[in-house]
Parts: sequence; structure tokens; C-alpha cells
Amino acid sequence: MSSISIIGSGNMARAIGALALKGGNTVEIIGRDADKARALTQTLGNGATAGTWGVTPTGDIVILAVLFASAVPVVSEYGEALAEKIVVDITNPFNADATGLAIPHDTSIAQMVAEAAPESTHVVKAFNTLFSHILSAGDPVDVFMAGDHKQAKASVSRFIMSLGLRPRDAGDLSMAHWLEGAGLLEMGLARTGMGFNFSLGINLGGME
Repeated sequence: MSSISIIGSGNMARAIGALALKGGNTVEIIGRDADKARALTQTLGNGATAGTWGVTPTGDIVILAVLFASAVPVVSEYGEALAEKIVVDITNPFNADATGLAIPHDTSIAQMVAEAAPESTHVVKAFNTLFSHILSAGDPVDVFMAGDHKQAKASVSRFIMSLGLRPRDAGDLSMAHWLEGAGLLEMGLARTGMGFNFSLGINLGGME
């Protein structure tokens, strides 16, 4: 199994952390608000630990579960503490009313995170097309991912499978832009009557 550090203590951190522990992974929760991070570890139980903000995360895989506007600043602040780590960016760069992306159309938050991270850090985009309550339900949904490093994606794929979910490799990190667009598509579907109780997935016609 994997050793996981989650930077953030909100709903996605809770949902991923609970599934990770259920899947036999070790989980460290890191939050700028130390009390909130400790409270989440107590809620999760099962050996979850609270890390210290700014200190090198214990996990080989570091999940960036923060608001998109904080993603690059947090990675820049951590700096070399993220060297040799796999950083999983789960954020969606929506504008204020979630009708568009709040970043230039020729990049993605994941690519911006990769530019801010140490050269030896491998960034993978994943989980951004899933609502936290869908993850918490524990159904075997699809997790789309993108990244430039084959071994890093293989590690993230194994982690995703440990959660009882299906990894779907969308290609290199440039595809993160389109995954973030898929998150925007979900918001449009939700607004026009579908609600939020759904996830995007692939139907292989009984091939799996």
C-alpha cells in the first residue's frame, strides 16, 4: 500500500483520507490550521496522523487538497520539502460563479504547480472530476488522471485501486487542462437539472 500525505483538511481531504485508510494506506493530514488538521485525524481514526505545516511530508504521495488559488503558493512555500515526491493536484480553477476557468486557456493549475515544484517532483492531476460526497459513498467510480511521469502515474494508479476506484489515464500533463474543463462541464450539468449526485465515467460495454 501507499504512504499518503494530504495537504488540506476540507471535504475532499476527509473523503480521500477515509478511503485511503480503509484501503490499508497510511495517512498524514497537514493543515495550516493545526487544530483543524488534528480534528480531522481524530474523525478519520484508524491511525491517521497530523503533520506539521511546512515540514517535509511523510508520504511518498502528497495530495494537494486546497482551494485552487492556494495550490501554487503552497507548493512554492514547501519548496524542496516536496523534492522526489509525487504531488497529486485535485483542484479545479473555476471562476467565482463556476461558469468558466479562472486561468489562461493554454495551461492548467496542475502545470502551474509543476512549474512551481522542484524539478524532481512529479505532478499528477487526479480526482478533480469527483464531488466529495460521491467519493465518500465508496462506489467504484472512474478517476481520470494525467501526468508526464510513467512511474508516478503507476504509483497513483495503484493508490486509486486501493480505494476501490478505477484509474483512467488521460495522457500527459497537458491533458490536465481538459480534465479541469471536464470539472467545469460537471458544474454546467449540475446547474441545468442533473444536480450533484453523479460522476463522469467510461462505459466499456461490459469489457471490464
